[in-house]
Formats: sequence, structure tokens, C-alpha cells
Amino acid sequence: MRIAARVVALAGAVLLTAGGATLAVVPTASAVSTPSQCQYEWNTPHNAKTTTAVNIRTGPSTSYTSIGILSKGSGFTHYCIAYPNGNNWAWGKVTSGANAGKWGWVYYNYLTL
Repeated sequence: MRIAARVVALAGAVLLTAGGATLAVVPTASAVSTPSQCQYEWNTPHNAKTTTAVNIRTGPSTSYTSIGILSKGSGFTHYCIAYPNGNNWAWGKVTSGANAGKWGWVYYNYLTL
């Protein structure tokens, strides 16, 4: 993966030098690192759907800021879980719905596989 990133960077530098073109590079899903709050990381990501409307948050508890609301049936792929205060929280990426593409924490009890 490092070689691919270097090729993209080199190609961008060549384009900028040659004609002043604008190039934006977005990290791939594999480039997103797992948060330190994760206490258990799945071997493979789990695809789930929300069972009700639920907040997606910046951290694994209701004390963290909500960055959106996932409607019932929204797709959510989770990569790890955390157990603060005995509650289960899943960290992952929203895969469908109005907040598709956002990464964050969802209360695990509101997800179904």
C-alpha cells in the first residue's frame, strides 16, 4: 500500500508541475486506523443495519458529540467494539443513508446483522 501511495503522490506532483492541475487524494478504508478505545477488533468487518433511528458519535458513549442520525435500516459496517461502563459500542462506517461515508460510534444494541 505504501508503494501505491507514493505513485499517487508522484503522479500528483507531475500533474501540478506540468499544468497546475488540482489533485485531491482521499484515504482508502484500509488507511483509516482503528481508534484506541476499541477493546475488541473483529477478524473481518461486520455488515449491519440499524434497528431504529440512532446517533453516530465521535466516541463510545452518549457523552460524545453526535455527528448525525442514522435512520432505521441504515447500513453500518463495524470493525471493533468497546465496552465503556458495561455498554456495547461499535465503531465503523455508515454504508447507506443520509450519512453514508461517515465514520463513528453507534450503540451496538441498535444494530442487527
